Amino acid sequence: MTASQIGVFWLEFDPDSGHNLLRKVSGESPQWVTPPTFGIRSQVNGYGGGALCVGPDTLYAVEASQQQIHRIDPVTGATNAVTQDTGASFGGLVWDPLHHRTLAVRERSGCQQLVAVRDHNEVVPLHDSEDFYGAPALSASGERMAWICWSLPDMPWVRSVLWTADVNEDGQLVHARCWPTSQEGSVQQPVFDGETLYVLSDHEGWWQAWRVSWRDEQARWTCLDTTPADHASAPWQLGERHYCPLGRDGWAWVRYLNGVGELWLKRSAGSSPERVVPDFNDFRHLTVFEGQLYCVARSASRLDSVLAVDLATKRDRLLAGGESPFADTPIVAPEFFRVPSSSGSQEEVGGFLYPPVDGPSENCPPPLILIAHGGPTSTAWPVFNPQVQFWCHHGFAVADVNYRGSAGFGRRFRMALAGNWGQSDVEDMERAADHLVATGRADASRLFIQGRSSGGYTALMAMIRSIRFRAGASLFGVSDPAHLREVTHRFESGYLDWLLGAPSDYPERWHERTPVQQAHRIRRPMIFFQGGQDRVVVPEQTREMVRVLEQNAQPVELWWFEDEGHGFRQQKNQVALLENLLTFYCRNSQKWNDGG
Repeated sequence: MTASQIGVFWLEFDPDSGHNLLRKVSGESPQWVTPPTFGIRSQVNGYGGGALCVGPDTLYAVEASQQQIHRIDPVTGATNAVTQDTGASFGGLVWDPLHHRTLAVRERSGCQQLVAVRDHNEVVPLHDSEDFYGAPALSASGERMAWICWSLPDMPWVRSVLWTADVNEDGQLVHARCWPTSQEGSVQQPVFDGETLYVLSDHEGWWQAWRVSWRDEQARWTCLDTTPADHASAPWQLGERHYCPLGRDGWAWVRYLNGVGELWLKRSAGSSPERVVPDFNDFRHLTVFEGQLYCVARSASRLDSVLAVDLATKRDRLLAGGESPFADTPIVAPEFFRVPSSSGSQEEVGGFLYPPVDGPSENCPPPLILIAHGGPTSTAWPVFNPQVQFWCHHGFAVADVNYRGSAGFGRRFRMALAGNWGQSDVEDMERAADHLVATGRADASRLFIQGRSSGGYTALMAMIRSIRFRAGASLFGVSDPAHLREVTHRFESGYLDWLLGAPSDYPERWHERTPVQQAHRIRRPMIFFQGGQDRVVVPEQTREMVRVLEQNAQPVELWWFEDEGHGFRQQKNQVALLENLLTFYCRNSQKWNDGG
C-alpha cells in the first residue's frame, strides 16, 4: 500500500475477477479505482511484489497479463501503458520525485537490472552486474540510493548484500559499491530517514534494524533494537515493509514472537517503545503520511484490514476490510502450542492448534489434520483461514506447524533446514502429532497430514516415513525435486540444492527423499489436487506420482483442475477441493465409519 496527498491506496484481491484491483480512501469510504478487467500483479522472481507506487498526482502499477508499467488516474481509473518492453517483467516500483521517474527491477529471460522508467517507454538501466535486485530506496534529497542484491545459488533469506550509490544530476548512479556485513547474513528492506540509511539484517541471528553509516570507505553498523526476535518475514516478494521511520528518530516496526506479529511504536528518540493494535497478529506494508501510520493488518477472527494509526493518540481506525467472515457462525481461535526439544533435536518447535467447534470430549479426542506450510521457508501465521475454519466446523482439530526452516524464529532455526528437507521438517511434523496425541488433544488413530506446494512434499515424505498418519493429501505438492530443479525459474534454481545438497554430491539423499522414487513405501491412502496450468509444480509430476501409486495397487485419488495454476484462485475450485477432501478424510477415518 501507499499514501500521499492524493489518497491512501492498496491492492485487494477480487474473487469474482480473480485479479488484484486498486482501491483508495480519499474521504470517508473506500472506492474501487481500476475496473475488474485491469489486474495488477508483478511476476518478477515468480512471486512479484512492489507492483504499485504513487507519484505527485498519478499512480504507477504493473499490469498482470503483460507485466508492463501503466499510469493510473487516481480519480477516473483510466490507464495507459508507460512501457512496451515485450518479454520483460517489472516489480519493486518506487517513485523518484527528484528526477520524475519510477525506479524498478526489470527481469527478462531470468536476468535482472535496476532501471529507471519515464513515460513513453524510456527505460534506462542503472545497475546490472548482479544476479538479483530488490528494494530500491532513495534518500530525502534523492541524491543517494540503496538497494539489495543477491547471487546464485543463494536465496535472499540465506545471503544478500546492501548496495549504495550516489545519484548525479542526470539520474545516473555513481560510486556504487556493496557493504558486506561482519558475518554472513540476509539484508532486506533498506529505508532512509532523511539522509540516514537503515536496513534489517540477521547477521547476528535475527532480522533486526541497523543504522548504516560510513567514513573513509568503512561502514559502521549500529543495531537499534537488540530484542532477540525477527522484525520481518522471509523476503519472497519485492516491496515488503515491516518497519518505517516516523521522523524525530521515531520508528514503527513489527516484531514476531512465537509466530505472532506485534506492532510497536517509538514516537521519538527519547520516548519508550509501546505496543499498539494488540487485537491483530500480523502487519504488512507499513507507511507513514501526515501523522498517520497506515498498514495492512491480519487477525484470527476477521478478514484482512486496512488500518490507520494516529501517531499522536495511538488510536487505530479501520479504513477498509475487517469484516467478520461469518454472520452467525463461531470462529475458532488459534491456541499456541510448543513441542519440547527431544534427544534427537536441539530445537523446540511450535504451532497453532484449532480445536473443533464442539470441542473434544474427555474420552474421545478429535481427529487431527496437521498442515505443513509451503515455502518451505515461510511461516504458519495465526490469522483467519477459511479452510481451517471449515475443518473445525466439521469435527476436526487442525494443527498448523512451524517446523525447522520456518521464518520468523531467527537465522539458526531457519537455516536448520539446509540439506535436511524431507527429514527435519518431517520429524517436526511427527513430533507435533505425537505431542498433541500425548496431551489428549488428538486421536492417535485419526491423524491426517496435508500440505500445499513444498508443504505437499513434506506431507508425502511423512507418509513415506511413517504409518502414524491414516491418510495424506498433497495439494499441488512437489513429488519429484530433480524434475522441479530442471524446470523451475531462475529465482529458485539454487534453492533445491540448498534444501537437499547438490545432486552430484548427495545422489543417495536425493533418491531417498524423492517421493516418486519412494512411492512404494506409502501404505496409507493419498489424495492429490493439481492445476493443469501450474508452472511451478508442473502437472506431469503429480500424474507420475499417481501413476506409480496406482501401479503398486495403493489407494490413491487425483482431482484435476485444468484451469488452475499454482494455488487455486477460483472460488468454485476451492469449494470443490474442500468438499472432496472432506469426503476423503471421513471415508478414511475408521471411528467415523463405525459411528464413533
